[in-house]
Amino acid sequence: MRSPQSRLTKLFPILAIAVAATGALRPDSFVAAQFMIIPLLASIMFMMGLTLTRDDAQRIARDPRPVAVGVALQFLLMPILALTLAKLLQLSTPLTVGMVLVGSCAGGTASNVICFLARGDVALSVSMTFVSTLIGVVATPLLSQFYLAEQVAVDELAMIESLLQIVFVPVISGFCFRAVLPRLSAALQPALPLFSVICILFIIGIVVALNAPQLRGIGPLIVLAVVLHNALGIAGGFTLSRLFGFDLKQSQTIAIEVGMQNSGLAAALSLQFFSATAALPAALFSIWHNISGALLAGHWGRQRDSLKYLLADVKDSEMDGA
Repeated sequence: MRSPQSRLTKLFPILAIAVAATGALRPDSFVAAQFMIIPLLASIMFMMGLTLTRDDAQRIARDPRPVAVGVALQFLLMPILALTLAKLLQLSTPLTVGMVLVGSCAGGTASNVICFLARGDVALSVSMTFVSTLIGVVATPLLSQFYLAEQVAVDELAMIESLLQIVFVPVISGFCFRAVLPRLSAALQPALPLFSVICILFIIGIVVALNAPQLRGIGPLIVLAVVLHNALGIAGGFTLSRLFGFDLKQSQTIAIEVGMQNSGLAAALSLQFFSATAALPAALFSIWHNISGALLAGHWGRQRDSLKYLLADVKDSEMDGA
């Protein structure tokens, strides 16, 4: 019998579309909650910290290569893809800023759910999200400054300070909370995916509501840019991971992590440092990457049950042992 949280994660893409539609058609339902974006993000980061264990840290220390390569691909590939697509499609400056911010952010917590549904390497997924989240405190502002310097002024120091408050402190607090109160943390674990999904849905609704006027006149180019950004990130992450010699499950996990960004954080930074229009790519990405991720997870999950993929995993294991 499926648990409520399992059913909710399966319905996540549909719920994301429903919440986004509500935000677009009835923005008053969410606009007043704009002040909640940062607390909601901090809550998600705290919950991420609660899921981490010493075993996760030891696993990274024992075999850091998959995490290191995956995180490097995320921060190298995604911002370059974002800026390239924005220039090729001749997006406006605010939309270009939004695209680059999405590409410069760490992996999103939704990627861990998608990886689980795809029957990927969940431990690698969580480790990558954790490491990229901490590195992103510095990497996101610096990458934004590097790629956007010719178009807008980026206050990277203020952005780092903001990310320390929104990301670093909550994640470390969650990790310490679990270390100090392990029994209470264990009791909370089953509810964490549910609360994370609720927080993400609220963020989607708020960001879409704030962009309701712009969404009514949205052009196909920004939608195309977001879809291509996500698709090329997944394809690039998978292809390059295979070239680095990682097995099928690891490569699929890295692909999901690279292609799925913390778009909620990108939206918050766009609103805080730029404009509501700059948050539009993040709002669209929040909706689309959950839809594409769920579809991909279903496809890979079914394929993993097939003889072809079982044989591929065996072959990879034999090559690793050779």
